[in-house]
Amino acid sequence: MAGFKDKFDKAFEDKPIDELAGAPVDALQGLSPRHAELLKETFNITTVKDLGTNKYFLWAQAVAKLAE
Repeated sequence: MAGFKDKFDKAFEDKPIDELAGAPVDALQGLSPRHAELLKETFNITTVKDLGTNKYFLWAQAVAKLAE
């Protein structure tokens, strides 16, 4: 878990990876409850796993990598 500790709010720092995947998106540092609200309204994203597996985010990431 070494690389993820500083990516989550303090309350989630020591959680196992499966709990992090199920954590609300605003558990990620820099995402507020308002951001979480907008992600839910727009993309039905409520968890970190939802965010990481969203097809639009994956497509955009693939295009960005290929453009490098």
